[in-house]
Amino acid sequence: MSTEGGTKAVVAALTANLIIAVTKLGAWLLTGASSMLAESIHSFADSGNQVLLLVGGKRAKREATPSHPFGFGRERYIFAFLVSIVLFSIGGLFALYEAYHKYEEIQEGHGNELLDSQWWWVPLAVLGAAIVAEGFSFRTAIVEANKSRGQQSITKFIRSAKAPELPVILLEDFAALIGLVFALFGVGLTLLTRNGIFDVIGTAMIGLLLVGVAITLALETKSLLLGEAATPEAVRRIEAAIADTDGVTGVIHMKTLHLGPEEILVAAKIGVQAQDSAGDVAATIDRAERNIRSVEPMVTALYLEPDIYRADYVPDARPEAPAPAGH
Repeated sequence: MSTEGGTKAVVAALTANLIIAVTKLGAWLLTGASSMLAESIHSFADSGNQVLLLVGGKRAKREATPSHPFGFGRERYIFAFLVSIVLFSIGGLFALYEAYHKYEEIQEGHGNELLDSQWWWVPLAVLGAAIVAEGFSFRTAIVEANKSRGQQSITKFIRSAKAPELPVILLEDFAALIGLVFALFGVGLTLLTRNGIFDVIGTAMIGLLLVGVAITLALETKSLLLGEAATPEAVRRIEAAIADTDGVTGVIHMKTLHLGPEEILVAAKIGVQAQDSAGDVAATIDRAERNIRSVEPMVTALYLEPDIYRADYVPDARPEAPAPAGH
C-alpha cells in the first residue's frame, strides 16, 4: 500500500469526523439524547485517532541514527496501537458508562429530555447527514484499499496489511457507520414508543461495538509491533532472485522482518561453490543483492552469508544460556 493512499484516507476521515462530531454534540446539547453524546465522543475520539496516525506517519520518516540504525518505521505501528487504546477507553468505555448513567436516570424518573424537547427532530437530521458523510469517508478508504489488496478480501487485507493506516481507517469508518445505525435505532424507537430505554440500548450497543473494534485493532497491531515477516509472495520473490543468481547453489535458510510498512530486512545464508575464491564469492553476493532489490524494492537492510550448500544442513540450535555466576 502506498503511504499517499493511506494518508489520503486518513485526511478524508479526519475532515468528516470533525464536522460530524460538532453537529452530534450540538444535537446532544439541544435534546439530551445519550446516543448523540456517545456518538459525539466517538467522532471526537476518531478525529484524535486520525491525528495520531498522521503524526506517526511523519515521525516514521526520520532518518536512521546510531542508536536506531534501522530507522523509525515502526513508529507507525506504535501510533496505530495507541489508536486502539483511545478507541477502547474514550470511545467504547465512555459510551458504556453513558448508557449506565442514562439508565440510572430513567429508573429515577429522569433522563427523558429528548421526549420533552422541541428539537426532537434534530438528532434524526444529524444522524442522516452523518451517515452520508461517513459513507463518503468509508468509500474513500475502500477505493484506496482496492488499489492495494489485489484479489484479497477486505477481511484478509486488514489482517495481512503491513501498513496500519488503511486497515485502521476501514475499521473505524465501518464502526462509525454501524454506530450511527445503532444511534438511529435508539433515538427513533425512543421517539416512536416514548420510552427512553431504547436510547440507553442504542448507546450501549455503540459502546460494545467500539470495544470490539478496539480489541481487534489492538490484536492486529500487536502482531506488527512484535515483528512480522515479509508476505509469502515477497519471500518467494526474494528466494527465487537468490536462487537464480549466477554462482549461487541454493538458499540454505533465510529470515525476513518488516522494520516498517515499506521496509524489509533480509538475512540469508546462501550456498556457493567450494572452489570459489574470496573475490568470486564477493561478486556472487553483489549479484544476489542486486537481484533481490530488483524484485523487492522494499528491502532496505540486506545481509547475505556465504556457505557451502549441503543437502543435510540443519541450522544450529540456539546455545543454552550460561549458568548464573556462583553455580
